[in-house]
Amino acid sequence: MSKNIDVLIIGAGAAGLICAITAAKRGRKTLIIDHANKAGKKILMSGGGRCNFTNYFIEYERYLSLNKHFFKSALARYTQWDFIALVEKHGIPYHEKTLGQLFCNNKSKDILNMLLNECKSLGVEILLNTKVNKIRKNEIEKGFNTKTAIGDIKCQSLVIATGALSIPSMGATGFGYEVARQFNLKVTETKAGLVPFIMPKKWLHHFGDLAGTSVNSQVSCNKHQFKESILITHKGLSGPAILQASSYWSTGDYIEIDLLPEKNAENWLKQMKIDKGDTLLSNILSLVLTKKFASKIVSLWFHNKPMKQLSEEDIQYIAEKLKCWKVWPEKTEGYKTAEVTVGGVDTHAISSKTMEVKSVPGLFFIGEVLDVTGHLGGFNFQWAWASGFVCGEVA
Repeated sequence: MSKNIDVLIIGAGAAGLICAITAAKRGRKTLIIDHANKAGKKILMSGGGRCNFTNYFIEYERYLSLNKHFFKSALARYTQWDFIALVEKHGIPYHEKTLGQLFCNNKSKDILNMLLNECKSLGVEILLNTKVNKIRKNEIEKGFNTKTAIGDIKCQSLVIATGALSIPSMGATGFGYEVARQFNLKVTETKAGLVPFIMPKKWLHHFGDLAGTSVNSQVSCNKHQFKESILITHKGLSGPAILQASSYWSTGDYIEIDLLPEKNAENWLKQMKIDKGDTLLSNILSLVLTKKFASKIVSLWFHNKPMKQLSEEDIQYIAEKLKCWKVWPEKTEGYKTAEVTVGGVDTHAISSKTMEVKSVPGLFFIGEVLDVTGHLGGFNFQWAWASGFVCGEVA
């Protein structure tokens, strides 16, 4: 089989699908290929099966990249409101969960089917189980020749939308980085992001029996703060605030946990001493933490006295410990459970307006393969939609 088309997109995920839709609307003959057996696998598993497809509050400070301004143009040109309009056009019911996060009322499949139906109506062809063996720039005719398991494909524009290294069980690979290096593009250092921590054995000896316990906290890591819940697991720490912090963490760093983010702990404990002087410290803390967790930290850190027996120094020490619990993770769970990959194709070599490689006309990179990583809460999907859209407008 041999094909000659306008736009070849490698990767049938969020960015690739929206790029194909946009290109096809311009009348471009568009083909998507993917080595996986299903399109949009990450869409299907996201948001606990309900797809956190965007966020009401897309703010630039919610993105990480060594090129701090790169993502702004695309996000400004294809906004959350544009994608919400597409969702509403297809009659997909959705709701806001917390902090502006938008989820399908039913299943993630609604979002995937919407994208696939758009592709079908525009004549976009999608070939799955199709491995790429070789890519070569055609210097004479311009464009690219791509050798695949099902034959050769010639195209004018080649779009790399292969995702990154997170969740290899979903088919994630470093293929996009290989293509970048083939064309002499730099790939920044990568690591697992939005991923749980594995804690040292000593820590697990003390806290492992609290697995399943969730506490509202403020987690800080390298000057970045996240006020959401943490979850103690049988391996260490997880939960939204921990996942957010993990994207900023490197081996050897500590994280700081404020267990009473809504309170001035010292003033509150002093008031409790006045109001509930005969009540044990563990019972006071169980008013704001779970009973099991309160008992655990009191047994490890404090003396379980009635509040009236606590001195000013005691209260100050307890308050400081509750507001600043330092923990040193051993490592993260890695790409196996990471929602995203931090780092990727260096965006200094890419046009922020079109996603085209400046030195290789006709070659584009979009989505997670680039060194752009969003926070938890729909920000990575919005980057996929935005980068795919601006690429599809010109590819």
